[in-house]
Amino acid sequence: MKTKLLTAVVAITALGGIVPPSNAGGVVAADTTVTIQVQGRDFSGYVKSSKPMRCADGRKVTLFKQVGAEQDRSVDQRVASDTASLNGDRYQWSTGNTGQRGKFYARAGKIDGCKPDSSKTLRTE
Repeated sequence: MKTKLLTAVVAITALGGIVPPSNAGGVVAADTTVTIQVQGRDFSGYVKSSKPMRCADGRKVTLFKQVGAEQDRSVDQRVASDTASLNGDRYQWSTGNTGQRGKFYARAGKIDGCKPDSSKTLRTE
């Protein structure tokens, strides 16, 4: 019995341990990039991914008003949201005129097979 246990421990060690559940099946989430631009108080941008049909098309993008010096979704205010749709050869989102001033960023949350991303923060006056 001790021999079987020792053999199992040696085998696991030789294989580099047990594969964590997040990497089970070898599935790697695709990178996602969210951009933001502002004209006056109109916000828009693009969702980009190496897997655009899965990670960009119809992807929900939320516009946040940043409260502090850094992005923090636990305290930042949700202002608007949109879903990215094909515009030419890119997937665009747009909230239109929010009527608000301040610091804003866009966020596409994590979905199956796709990583989340937040844009840079922009300031409106």
